[in-house]
Amino acid sequence: MIIPWQEIDQETLNNLMESIVLREGTDYGSQELSFATKVDQLKQRLKSGEAVIVYSELHESVDVVDKDSVTGNEPDGQ
Repeated sequence: MIIPWQEIDQETLNNLMESIVLREGTDYGSQELSFATKVDQLKQRLKSGEAVIVYSELHESVDVVDKDSVTGNEPDGQ
């Protein structure tokens, strides 16, 4: 199920983004990014519509995924 990020309390959204970035682990890319930068990038992906917050009832977990990877789960049937 997709959870619209706009409907989440700002503090809760910040905590969620930080938790997701921490779960991702160490980044071994060509450029090491700070924790704050990673959180900001994740928020920007949500705001731009590139990514969505999804809740899995099966796993009782929340994650951020690429919008393209989610089909048929948009709110209001969109």
